[in-house]
Amino acid sequence: MPSSRGLNYIMKKNSFLLRLKKEKKIQAVEPSEEIKTAYLQRSEESLRSAKALFQINNLKDSVALTYYSMYYSLLALLFKTGIKCENHAGAIMLLKEIFGIDNEKIAAAKKERIDKQYYIDFSVTKTEVSEMFWIAEEFNSQLLHFIDNLNQDRIKGYQEKFTKILVSR
Repeated sequence: MPSSRGLNYIMKKNSFLLRLKKEKKIQAVEPSEEIKTAYLQRSEESLRSAKALFQINNLKDSVALTYYSMYYSLLALLFKTGIKCENHAGAIMLLKEIFGIDNEKIAAAKKERIDKQYYIDFSVTKTEVSEMFWIAEEFNSQLLHFIDNLNQDRIKGYQEKFTKILVSR
């Protein structure tokens, strides 16, 4: 049985996903190869742009685009399996809930993006940004490999899992 802290987290997560469902920010859609491909392309473009910004020492914007590269890969996976989520935190939760993929790296990248994009009292070093590139490349590669290994049976299973999550909330 989860600790009281664990139960509190589960209740908050359930409440959050229920709100997204009610707002229609999370829903089942037809799987789309076209949208998946478009998001994978945006992921690659974002990482290339992040590296270009790195070269001119625009590190904070480089951090933001590195995160978006990861996020677009996640959206590609969701659309490939027929899931639409219009909320970053919700999409990150679904990565773990539906697919069983560790979401800590993208969650940390999201936090870094927010800190660097919205607050002026944060600094970032070239070493930190270089490490983020490596993390993003590894994350994107993991998701691409996962997407490439999907078949109709697996997609159906993930859709069923998603439906159960929506129904139980």
